[in-house]
Amino acid sequence: MTDVEESSPKVAEEEVVEDEDGDSKPERKQIQCPVEVLYCGECSLPVEYCEYHPNYDKCKAWLEKNFPALFKNLSISGGKGAEQEEDTKKRQKRGGKGVVKTKKKTEPQMVAVSRVTRNKKKFVTVIRGLATHDIDLKKASKQFANHFSCGSAVTGEDEIVIQGDVTDEVIELIQKKFPQIDEDSIDDVGEQKR
Repeated sequence: MTDVEESSPKVAEEEVVEDEDGDSKPERKQIQCPVEVLYCGECSLPVEYCEYHPNYDKCKAWLEKNFPALFKNLSISGGKGAEQEEDTKKRQKRGGKGVVKTKKKTEPQMVAVSRVTRNKKKFVTVIRGLATHDIDLKKASKQFANHFSCGSAVTGEDEIVIQGDVTDEVIELIQKKFPQIDEDSIDDVGEQKR
């Protein structure tokens, strides 16, 4: 069996200071190793790096609550003031959506249902104009896919493509599922080319 010795903390020496003669001599500064680092209870980063975490306000509140003396001494904002905080709020955060575009409100227009040739013998049905009636295109596409047991996708800003020639059934389904669209505002355009 070996006896385990308690190791005393190591002392690191550093910092170089110039003499009056211009000679550089290392001045020995005592640093206790290992250095104790205070970690934030919110973001689990060292307290000095909390300002880089997205929930910075929660980190500040935690530090102020648990270590008020350290909170007063530690300048987390970097001293730039309110201008820097406004800039960071305006800037897009990494992985965020950025500025969300608002859709323009338009008057309800005609819903155009057309059949488009995909290749010689296969067709797709294209529906345009549902978004002007305040209908969620993703949900409508999902309903069409479930009802017709085929693929359906939102391809444009106001366009749904359904695999297969289902123009007649789609017109009936639109009237049944979406009562805000009256029969006169649905138009069967017929066959079109892409």
